[in-house]
Amino acid sequence: MRFGLGPLVGVAALLGASTFASPLRAADSVATALVVSVDVSNSVDERRYKLQMEGIAEALEDPTVISAITGSGGIYFSMVTWADTARVAVEWRRIASKEDAATVAALVRIVPRMQGNFTCLGGMMRSVAASVVPSLPVQADRTVVDVSGDGIDNCMDPDDLREQRERLLATGSTINGLPILVPGENDVVGVGAFRAPGYGLRELPKGTYREGTTLDRWYRESVVGGPGAFLMAAHGYGDFARALRQKFVLEISGLTIDGTAPTLASR
Repeated sequence: MRFGLGPLVGVAALLGASTFASPLRAADSVATALVVSVDVSNSVDERRYKLQMEGIAEALEDPTVISAITGSGGIYFSMVTWADTARVAVEWRRIASKEDAATVAALVRIVPRMQGNFTCLGGMMRSVAASVVPSLPVQADRTVVDVSGDGIDNCMDPDDLREQRERLLATGSTINGLPILVPGENDVVGVGAFRAPGYGLRELPKGTYREGTTLDRWYRESVVGGPGAFLMAAHGYGDFARALRQKFVLEISGLTIDGTAPTLASR
């Protein structure tokens, strides 16, 4: 695939503008470092992918979100997309103003889609714990990993998934969940889901879901954790932007879903 110079110049300009707007300093610190982690597996078609990317960009541009960002003194933002593997789509960027937010929103809108079939949520957690959180260039009072998706992990045994969650929590991060509920498609999940890769038609390992559960319940049991952790569901992909805006305000303001400051770990 060949590209003209125009898109490359545009990307370079965006990167340069972001660096100029918020240069890194050794003394920098923020209240919140936010990792937005987005499912782009096979169940996410092109329309759904665009709804997610546009929803994230719109959330960053939302006046209420910007007010929360500026009121907290600024945040650091990173975005990870994941399916079979995880990839850093937007590296750590400081957002301290409306202009910074617009620059990062523009970067989100041009993130190329990665290919992948499976929903390897545990593998994403492993990658975030190993490389994304440690690469944060400043001190943060709290690090929040915001996980959204429309299905359960179908790459790991449940015990292995729990281990990866514990490793991510051990970095001091809080994991919040944003399950995307699609009526008639993923409201009941888990039956026969642990088949690939690696299992084929072999008997499912002990402890996997042999009966269905709801996706939001699975997220509560298997994903969210850490101080003040909470879950906020999106009712379809069309509701993703609304849910994410509300979630950002709570996360950036350091509040739980009931509007209080976090005090105890919730796992």
